[in-house]
Amino acid sequence: MAFYANLFQETSHMNWDKVKELAMTFEPVMRRKWPAYLEEIKGLADGAGVELADIIAVNVRTEIAFGMFSDGCTALSWRTNNGSFLAQNWDWMEEQKAHLIALKIEQQGKPTIKMVTEAGLIGKIGINSAGVGVCLNAIKAQGMDPSRIPCHFGLRMVLESHSREEAVQNLEKYGVASACHMLVADASGGVGLEWSSIEVQKVKMNASKQVFHSNHYLEKHPGVQDTNWLPDSNFRVTRIEELCKKIGSQPTSQALHDCFKDETNYPGSICRAQVDGNSTATLFNIVMDLEAKEAMVTLGRPVAPEEYVYLDFKGI
Repeated sequence: MAFYANLFQETSHMNWDKVKELAMTFEPVMRRKWPAYLEEIKGLADGAGVELADIIAVNVRTEIAFGMFSDGCTALSWRTNNGSFLAQNWDWMEEQKAHLIALKIEQQGKPTIKMVTEAGLIGKIGINSAGVGVCLNAIKAQGMDPSRIPCHFGLRMVLESHSREEAVQNLEKYGVASACHMLVADASGGVGLEWSSIEVQKVKMNASKQVFHSNHYLEKHPGVQDTNWLPDSNFRVTRIEELCKKIGSQPTSQALHDCFKDETNYPGSICRAQVDGNSTATLFNIVMDLEAKEAMVTLGRPVAPEEYVYLDFKGI
């Protein structure tokens, strides 16, 4: 909360009380459309000893700022003869690294979720016991529709799905409130969902059954202007594809992880660093094997790992 309060104050001159006021405009829609998520957020607020508005604000921070607080990252999905892989580096300000958590969520009638998220956020990047995974790329395009599902609620919805197809259908039912890219995959492969506040375009697998993405739209979005806010975004999406070509047709989780160590174009590289005016760094890498239903998370920059967290579903 303190991290985002400071960020809103510095970048948009809104104090936290104003942010909370705006956040509560989402509450009636949540109560009507996603009551289970609202109940969970109320539980988080009670447990943390803070107001409901505080936790709603954390969960709709992207929507409140019309995408102003966008985190960078590079992501890929790759379906091969020996597996289906989903991976990304998540890039954001280093101050937020201390607030990352590995979270397990069990619910009746829904897959078990294991994800890496920011404390207080009920949806983020991860994998579930049905072998469905999701990655997130920030897109900075103006527009926000509070009647559609907030981005991080949408990520949670993916992780409650039993298949990639079900996840896409659920998201299309509501639409996403602000611009972002979600890379959704299961054992059958992946699809990129490029959302704006008014529509969605799909990035389908190429001939090698791959999807690559960074922080700008790859498809045309009528009536929507992409700011392409990170000048290295084009470089990174091209670079990750080049690196994967060098692997050949049979990647391993380790080989993919090595791709995300790449520092070409430093500090605006796939493995980013918060130096020389670059405002974000890679805070973690995740490589998911969706057929095996497991993932390896490397906390910190992959070239200088600080901790490893292994996610699987054995024994549940």
